[in-house]
Amino acid sequence: MVFSRFFKPREPAAPEPAANADGGDEDVPDELAEAAAAAASAEDEPDADWASRAARILPTGASTGSKRPEVLYGDAEPGPTHFHRAAGCRLVAADGETLVDCTMALGAVAIGYAEPQLTRAVIEALAGGHVAGLSHTLEVELAERFCNVVPCAERVQFLKTGAEAVAAAVRLARAYTGRDVVIGCGYFGWHDWCSSAPGVPAAVSRDYRTVAFDDITALERAVADAGGGSQLAAIVLEPVIERLPSERWISRARELCDAHGAALVFDEIKTGFRLATAGYQQYSGITPDLATFGKAMANGFPLSAVCGRADLMECARETWISSTLASEATALAAAVAVLDWHRTVDVCEKLASVGSDMRGVVGAALSASGVAGVSLEGIDPMWFLRFDSPELESRFLAAAARHGALFKRGPYNFACLAHDDDAMRVIEAAASNAFVEIQDESAAGA
Repeated sequence: MVFSRFFKPREPAAPEPAANADGGDEDVPDELAEAAAAAASAEDEPDADWASRAARILPTGASTGSKRPEVLYGDAEPGPTHFHRAAGCRLVAADGETLVDCTMALGAVAIGYAEPQLTRAVIEALAGGHVAGLSHTLEVELAERFCNVVPCAERVQFLKTGAEAVAAAVRLARAYTGRDVVIGCGYFGWHDWCSSAPGVPAAVSRDYRTVAFDDITALERAVADAGGGSQLAAIVLEPVIERLPSERWISRARELCDAHGAALVFDEIKTGFRLATAGYQQYSGITPDLATFGKAMANGFPLSAVCGRADLMECARETWISSTLASEATALAAAVAVLDWHRTVDVCEKLASVGSDMRGVVGAALSASGVAGVSLEGIDPMWFLRFDSPELESRFLAAAARHGALFKRGPYNFACLAHDDDAMRVIEAAASNAFVEIQDESAAGA
């Protein structure tokens, strides 16, 4: 069994573990093998250069920014850019190569790709008709269970993306307070309220002020600049940015919001269902007024949530927050199945253990190679490699992909439950080979 190394489930019995391309459930390896064979045969087809085809028809080559070839590999010769199938922690790239995925869909998958229990729940929801002119009963079931798990959640509303959820939290805070200024620290997506990109009206950008992570003085100054706090609608924090914050920084944000009648919002998109089931607020014991969840909440199915105090959430009746497919049943079913996992298995403890193993084998490969200018950073469930040189990072990412492992540029590589012993061996070998290649090239050029 793929996860036998990790699981000693409590009663009731844990959901069935995900299959893996190297063992366990017999169906998935066969399917991956078939996908690899199909991908390999496609190499002879004249239109099989997926990266070139994508560049011709998609304005940036990929609809997800972090999956653009230049973001994946930088200036190095691009490695695989597209996949056909995925199971456990492995994917079959369009060229037929199998890679161990250390990015886990940018952290959206914590249990494993194509996990059987989740897949069955999704198929059942799909077979029953996943959308209609009425709300599905799963929306109510998930909302009840979600609010029983998340400390701040007296009410919850579902959406589809993390960016949507945080934008909804900001709108709720502004509606509740009647104020406009938002102070933020973190990445909250591409929506206008937090962006200064071309196309965003200057009048919108003026009401958003950024502060440095874990900087109490900067936070206090920003509040003072917001009319002494009288114009402040919310402080929105991504509570973990490369490392855990000091408790004092988070506590000060809580104090400032309380003092000025503003809303404290935690963006738990990455930390929820990973650092702890209910995210940083569960880990720290500091409760925000509003919080947002997504990514691992539904193990890669498109679902997010904004939740919080009842009086703030009730402002959804006064303003307008809605998405046509927010309550479609497949993602709701996946999230219910994820909650089943978290009820019966200490998923987040296992993710920390697996992440520690991952960074450990990469660290060993780095030390053995003697490559300088690279360090391992972050926390165990979401760690990353920091390179002094972007060119060195690009060479490493492309070389590691050639040797069977997909790493993320910058933050973060994410642990999942399907990263088993065999996967660790592939990760270590890929990192080792990549570092050795870099060292050999450097020696040759010296």
